Amino acid sequence: MLTGWFLWFILFWIVFLATMMSIGGFFMFRKFLKRLPKEDGKSELDWQEYYLGKTINLWSDDQKELLEDLVKPVPELFRDIARQKIAGTIGELALKEKAAAITQDLVVRGYIIATPKRDHKFLLKTLKEKSIDVSPYKQLFQ
Repeated sequence: MLTGWFLWFILFWIVFLATMMSIGGFFMFRKFLKRLPKEDGKSELDWQEYYLGKTINLWSDDQKELLEDLVKPVPELFRDIARQKIAGTIGELALKEKAAAITQDLVVRGYIIATPKRDHKFLLKTLKEKSIDVSPYKQLFQ
């Protein structure tokens, strides 16, 4: 019969494994939902890849660096996914506006649109550090 510290160890291990599997399952399920095709036959991730592929040659090193600075607060584990989502949104804006190059304006607007409101505080701080005027983007922050 299990008694003492070994019983507590086994119970802790069961709770720990169940928690970790639930967290992993949640993120796997979210990825699965993003892979499901929408009405147009393409998934959210397919559209991101499409926009990135169409606009990859429009990115300058300065804009890539700005995007890197903006995604720094994202935990390293999720940074690639966040960067791809934001870059896809920026590419979508660039294609809709028929832009000749990805500009600082497109990067900032794409970041605001692609990220949840809770991340905008860091964006404002970063833009202030880089001396970028945020007044043209006020309506996007609402």
